[in-house]
Amino acid sequence: MNLRPRMPTQPATTLETFANPAPGRDYTIRMRMPEFTCLCPRTGQPDFATLRLEYVPDQLCVELKALKLYIWSFRDRGAFHEAVTNEIAAALVTALAPRYLRLRARFNVRGGIYTEVTLEHRQPGWQAPATVQLP
Repeated sequence: MNLRPRMPTQPATTLETFANPAPGRDYTIRMRMPEFTCLCPRTGQPDFATLRLEYVPDQLCVELKALKLYIWSFRDRGAFHEAVTNEIAAALVTALAPRYLRLRARFNVRGGIYTEVTLEHRQPGWQAPATVQLP
């Protein structure tokens, strides 16, 4: 008799999307993923990070569970901080073709050094609307 519980889901290497419910409007989606892990490619030790994603969708939005499973797929992979951040951003840009996307990866301390990798993507010609300052 197998007493180990079966995992209800598994990591995935694809990102699912759904139609933007308001494609005629610029709005920002912000996500915070505090449980990102990958492995140091030199030592095999785990690296922990908080990912902060913000994007202005065009025609597509990312499905949250699919994003969670995609992020989970890095848990057992060796990757440098810069490489993994760029890989995740590239996958999101490919899947979503957003008007704007910023991904920030804040890695926990390792060897007395904190690492933060931030990158941005803009559709050609897209400009953020002016910020409204309220009294």
